[in-house]
Formats: sequence, C-alpha cells, structure tokens
Amino acid sequence: MSMPPAVQAVVPRARLLPLYAAGFVTAFGAHSIAASLGGYTRSEHSSLLTLGLLLAVYDGAEVLLKPAFGTLADRIGPRPVLLGGLIAFAVASAAFVLAGNPALVGFARFGQGAAAAAFSPAAGAMVARLTRSGGLGRAFGGYGAWKGLGYTLGPLLGGAAITMGGYNLLFAVLAVLAVVVAGWAAIAVPTVPALPRPRQTVLDLARRLGSANFLRPTVALAGATAALAVGIGFLPVIGAGHGLGPLATGAAVSLLAATAALVQPRVGRARDAGGLRDGATMATGLVLAGIGIAAATVVPGIAGMMMAAFVIGAGTGLVTPIGFAYLAATTAPERLGQTMGAAEIGRELGDAGGPLLVGAIAVAATLNAGLLTLAALLALLAVLVAVALTPPDDRKTDAAE
Repeated sequence: MSMPPAVQAVVPRARLLPLYAAGFVTAFGAHSIAASLGGYTRSEHSSLLTLGLLLAVYDGAEVLLKPAFGTLADRIGPRPVLLGGLIAFAVASAAFVLAGNPALVGFARFGQGAAAAAFSPAAGAMVARLTRSGGLGRAFGGYGAWKGLGYTLGPLLGGAAITMGGYNLLFAVLAVLAVVVAGWAAIAVPTVPALPRPRQTVLDLARRLGSANFLRPTVALAGATAALAVGIGFLPVIGAGHGLGPLATGAAVSLLAATAALVQPRVGRARDAGGLRDGATMATGLVLAGIGIAAATVVPGIAGMMMAAFVIGAGTGLVTPIGFAYLAATTAPERLGQTMGAAEIGRELGDAGGPLLVGAIAVAATLNAGLLTLAALLALLAVLVAVALTPPDDRKTDAAE
C-alpha cells in the first residue's frame, strides 16, 4: 500500500532522523535504568520481587497504553502525540530529580513507560507516512538501528551517569535528551494530518488484527525480541558458568546489540531493492536467532559466547525491519498508529515472555533446557511465518525516490 503522493513528494529522508531519535530515547531510557536496578535494590535492601516489579513497570505501562495512544495518533494526527509523549517523558524524568526520593523510581519508570507508549507508535506511524513508495525497508531499518544503538549505549552510559552523579544525574540526562528530541522533531518533522477514517466496529478491528497479514509479522517481531532479551539477560549467566568475567560477558552482549543495529539498515535496503521476500526473510531470522541461542548451550567458552551473540543479533536484525515494513505496507494510512501500537504489544510480550519462559524452565530443569526450548519455539514460529503472505505493494518504482 503506497503512501499518499502529496506527503511523499515533499519529505527528504533527513526529516526522519528526529523520529529515529525518538526510538533511541525509549530504548536508551528503558535499558539505561534497567541495567543498574540490581545495584539500586541492593542499596535499598529491597527484595528480588521488588527488582522484578521495577523491571516490569516500564514495559507494563507500554503494553497497557500503546494501542490507545496509537488509535489517538490516527484520530488527531501522530505529530502531537509524538511531541506530547516526549514532553511527558521529560516531565516524568525531571519529576524524579525534583522529588529527591530514590523510593519513587518505580513511579518515575511507570511515567516514562506511559510516555513512551505515546511517542513510540506515533513515531512508527510517521516513519511510514513520510516514506516514499519503495522505501519502507530502509526507513524502518534506520529506525531499528537507532533503537539498537539505544539498547547498546543505555547500560554503558547509564552506568557511567549513575557512577558520577547517582540516579538523579541519569534521570536529568533523560529529561534533557527528551526535550532536545522533542524540539528537534517540532522543528524538522512536518505535520502529518489525520486522515478520514471509515467507521470501524469492534468486530472489524478484531478481524483486522486477527488476520495473517498482521499476526505473522507481529509473531515474528515477538519471537525476535524474545531472543534478543534472552541473549542480553542470559548470555552473561552462561559466560559466568564458564568462568568468564564481566568484561567478556559484557563484550558479548554489546556484540549482540551492535550486530542487530548494523544489520537492520542493510536488510531494509535489500528489501526495498526487491532482493528479499518478507515471509522467508523473517523465517530465516527466527531460525538464526534460535541457532544462536542453541549454540550458547553447546559451544563452551568465549568462542561460544561470541558466536551466539553474533548469530542472535543477525537473526533479530533480519526480522525487525522486515516485520515493521510489511505491517506498514499492508495497513491503510489512516490506521497506521493503531497497527503500530498493537504490533508493539507483540514485541513487549516477547521482551517479557522470552526471559520468563527460559527462567521458569531453568528453575524446573536446567538453564540449557530453557534455552533449547526457546530455540525450538523460534523454529516453530519460523515455520508459521514462512507461509506465503499477501505481497505488499510498497516496492513500486517511484521517480521521486
């Protein structure tokens, strides 16, 4: 489904950069704090249950609110939802600093998650609306790469900020970052008007979100995100079991995130050039991610860690831009916010469900059993996703491109 020509003809690709930066904000904000919460709970003498709640509250707010904000973006236009969400993120971050009470970190993370639930689907919808025909793969590849950069730099820079000035400094940095990105978007991103929307009943919505054109790419995105989350969370555990120190395990996690970030733009360009088929590419990515997870259980030492990290990163990098590009290409422009918000729920469920599945099986059996179970599940999802999808029509030649 090609985007409206009137929008395509006037938007240079550089106008997408503030939207990519919004993706960086949500990824950086989530992981810069989450990576240091273990130390926070120890200093506050809190339980592991408290740690789990603090880790979950950001994603929980997103799961609850993304569909609602995505629908709002369709109703009033995505730009005000994007800007409002970024400002709300800044306010939630600054409020923690002004309160001066470390015990309020959970409330601050919920506020940040609620704000991210607004600007994340709005940014995705605007990326699709402002992209010319034939360029969705490259556009979402760039968006995914910036988010990957946030995942990569978040733990490193977040830890550095906390070391230098505690959580107050980190939250202050996040507040300033959100304000800067909001100002950049306000200046550089053009207004994308709300489009007339045909009346939609609850049954119509259920039918659309229950169709193969929505479910298969969303399931692929959930599986890829589950693999990414498990790799980031459990590769250090495996490395420690082999006697590797924090430097080696940290390098493996960084390699995973960096590989995913570097692969996505290249995959997007190859898709736009007609060199990749959507269903087959997403299935291949899921298989690769599963192979990487399985490799971590059988190849010992640093070699196994690095190989697993690279293959998992490459697999998730294949799936993410293709999944979002396909969803954007097969969704009516006036429903893009709703679709992106709903698809993001799939990713959030994968982000939480993958580690939960592996952890639960590890408690009942072994960690290797949990990892191999997830690898088998990813292979099953690959079979389901590989079933032929309706070909999108977003790759037609566009003279303006």
